[in-house]
Amino acid sequence: MSLLRALDPSFPIDRQIAIEANSVVLVNPFTLDKADEAAFLKTWQDDAAFMKRQPGFISTQLHRALGDSSTYLNYAVWESTAHFRAAFTHPDFLAKIASYPASAIASPHLFQKVAVRGICVA
Repeated sequence: MSLLRALDPSFPIDRQIAIEANSVVLVNPFTLDKADEAAFLKTWQDDAAFMKRQPGFISTQLHRALGDSSTYLNYAVWESTAHFRAAFTHPDFLAKIASYPASAIASPHLFQKVAVRGICVA
């Protein structure tokens, strides 16, 4: 992958994974050249298979933007930042990042649910 670009430059993923939290969701938009979509999908599939085998992994889903856009969005649910950190910094995962097409730019960010009275629970 040519680049990890922070979704929030003031708080990049390396700072987020240092916080201890339970029940986190990774949201990871990808932008890439249209010509690289097939290679991207194959690499993402390999990544997802690796992550599914890691402790604390709950689920993942990949979405593609509508129309002619070659933008993708992945979200993954993890039991904790500790579990995600262990998988995200695992040497096997770090080696897989190099397999992404050079045009791929990822913006990983961790989130937690927010309670809004009468609408949703945390």
